[in-house]
Amino acid sequence: MSDVLIAHSFFLNNDPKQVQKMKPYPPLGTLYAASFLRQAGYSVVLFDAMLAGGVDEYEELLERDRPRVAVFYEDLFHFLNKMCLRHSREALCQMSEMARNRGACVMAAGADASDHPEIYFARGVQFVLVGEAEHTLLDLLEAWRAGGQAMENVHGIAVPDGSAPQGVRRTPPRLPERNADVFPFPAWDLLDVERYRRAWKQAHGYFSLNMVSTRGCPFHCNWCAKPIWGQRYAMRSPANVAEEMALLKRTAQPDHIWFADDIFGLQPKWVIEFAREVERRDASIPFMIQSRVDLMTAQAVDALAAAGCAEVWLGAESGSQRILDAMDKGTKAASIFEARKLLLRRGIRACFFVQFGYPGETMEDIRATVNMIRETLPDGIGVSVSNPLPGTKFHEMVKLQLGEKDHWDDSNDLAMMFQGTYQTGFYRKLHKLLHRDLEVRHRLEARPDSEETLREQSELNALWLELEEMEAAARSENPTAIDKGYVTIESPDLSRRWN
Repeated sequence: MSDVLIAHSFFLNNDPKQVQKMKPYPPLGTLYAASFLRQAGYSVVLFDAMLAGGVDEYEELLERDRPRVAVFYEDLFHFLNKMCLRHSREALCQMSEMARNRGACVMAAGADASDHPEIYFARGVQFVLVGEAEHTLLDLLEAWRAGGQAMENVHGIAVPDGSAPQGVRRTPPRLPERNADVFPFPAWDLLDVERYRRAWKQAHGYFSLNMVSTRGCPFHCNWCAKPIWGQRYAMRSPANVAEEMALLKRTAQPDHIWFADDIFGLQPKWVIEFAREVERRDASIPFMIQSRVDLMTAQAVDALAAAGCAEVWLGAESGSQRILDAMDKGTKAASIFEARKLLLRRGIRACFFVQFGYPGETMEDIRATVNMIRETLPDGIGVSVSNPLPGTKFHEMVKLQLGEKDHWDDSNDLAMMFQGTYQTGFYRKLHKLLHRDLEVRHRLEARPDSEETLREQSELNALWLELEEMEAAARSENPTAIDKGYVTIESPDLSRRWN
């Protein structure tokens, strides 16, 4: 019998898009919490849902281990957790009921639980840990070990309370930790590393693991949910990150690292020092990061190249300055082109996240984004539609329009849950077209005389015209306007076609 059975609820098999991608990453946030508890003297067993067959496997582990406390600690560093997907919510609720029925004290931490604790209380959870939760979890367990009398007074939690709004009482919030080096390395030894290696090798021929060098994001994009760290941003020291990288290189031997930070390397001087510390330890592993176009200065890109960065995913979002301004993105469309050029010069792959469907978007804004992709030819793209997540200004703009479906079912849902300019089917078609368009243009760049690719481009041109022709019929009846004085909503100009 362990003190704590710690788990998360993202089953890869429940998400068709992620099954197709087959790039499973360990639950980094869960492993951090497990390590923090073990450092404090608790015995911890891990249930890793990622590659598990289903909730039945969790129930079997419950039967074998009979833990005193069941903790559901989502991977707070993975963008999929921010999406608050319905399949993950339902899996956690099922497992919570299983644990509660076996007499365990049940606690949950994650973006969706922080936003909607009442949903989880109805399904067996007794305590929701709001925001960054390692310190909160330890305090809660210490109160539990002392007899439980003070558990409901721990800062940073939500508890059921029939007399409070929505039946939820929240204790005073706990500020995130500013010194990220206080957290021990994730409990990598609890992980079935070989299972991940086999999945990656079979699908891609290489093996990737995840790390983080920071917590949080200091920027203000109004559609980005920040239920865990808010606007706070904490950086690990370069030496601390390099030491973990060296450990993984010796033990797990990955071929590649994904730094899951919202923003990696905010300061070029940090990246320069990180490169030195990696070299000092012979810890170099090709890595991928996420960042912003305006952070890709010549100095920053040189530092990333020196540190071993192979790929950067940039939040380009839109080729329309009008939409970037409406999003409070704080970037210029011209910076997308400059970032692509600088990364290409240093041999670093540049990939873009783009987003369609933001309120007030016109066909001209869509064309600006498509043409930006065609002109820069990024090495990869991730295409989504605007998703109103709780706690954001964007959600406040459209919350009265949200119906029964207020969360995506899986990561490829791409449903419009508010009245955007166009309906869901239009954006799903646009999503597929843009991906295919980029693939064809890359092939043409490599072999401009390929008759087969030229034929495919001709077919694509016809599909783009079909999209133009369905534009009028695909418009929403009452599209949402942008609530900003400096933005003018104009009718789409259909006189201009694709470049």
